[in-house]
Amino acid sequence: MSFAGQGLACARGERMVFRGLDFALAPGEALVLRGPNGAGKTSLLRLAAGLLRPAAGRLTWQDQDVAEEPEAHRRRLCFIGHQDAVKSAFTVAENITGWARILDGQPARLAAALAAFDIAALADTPAQYLSAGQRRRTALARLVCSRAPLWLLDEPTVSLDEAGVRCLQAVIAGHRAGGGMVMAATHIDLGFEAVRELTLARA
Repeated sequence: MSFAGQGLACARGERMVFRGLDFALAPGEALVLRGPNGAGKTSLLRLAAGLLRPAAGRLTWQDQDVAEEPEAHRRRLCFIGHQDAVKSAFTVAENITGWARILDGQPARLAAALAAFDIAALADTPAQYLSAGQRRRTALARLVCSRAPLWLLDEPTVSLDEAGVRCLQAVIAGHRAGGGMVMAATHIDLGFEAVRELTLARA
């Protein structure tokens, strides 16, 4: 199992965001994306998720171009973006299990997901009553229910306090220990071990 990009280029309108970009991930590895705002970190994650098409280059899974089977690629990843995508009218538990079903995950792991992000006491609370940090924990808890080997995380620590960051670190460590892979765009040190970094610059 491996995920890689070769010679990737991304254009936004007439502006080239980046070009000639390469990366590679093997089981258990984490790749942290760094760079100033506008350098293309989110764009690269969206390319990796199949939400954007590269202007040049290709993405491969086990040396096969992911464009050949886009649906299969989407099933092997879990993407957490800037927006929490938490529905205010649903409870914390309903949000997590709902996403698990949509993502072909494991709703039965709800208890583990709640415990991992220390939100078990909020399970029956409608999301409209959550703080920004609690909403972020709820969004990230879906990772625990995911079967996906590849996690794509865009500024995952936004709104998290130190305790929330520690929860995320533990969940990512467990995923990697099981052979999972992580790509994360972040401005802070996530405390990953054996992490690889890719720094993007404005074109």
